[in-house]
Amino acid sequence: MAVKRFVAGAVCPRCAEMDKLRTWRDQVREYRECVQCGYQDAMRLDGAAEPQELETRVNQPVENSEPKLATEDEQVIQFVPNPAKK
Repeated sequence: MAVKRFVAGAVCPRCAEMDKLRTWRDQVREYRECVQCGYQDAMRLDGAAEPQELETRVNQPVENSEPKLATEDEQVIQFVPNPAKK
């Protein structure tokens, strides 16, 4: 287990408390956490980025894969492209 050490003068990015951050590292990452608010962060030691996909409606699981049909009080609108100007 890695030794967790406090960083003197460091300010937490979430709660802005000073001297509440501690850091430790393993073979791949360096970690930091705030003992006041629970903020956690990790960074790769080789400097390579770890891209994370943003959660959107497109990449979330669908509860019902059936297409939604319009009800009586809804109207379906179809968009037709404008004809080319001559």
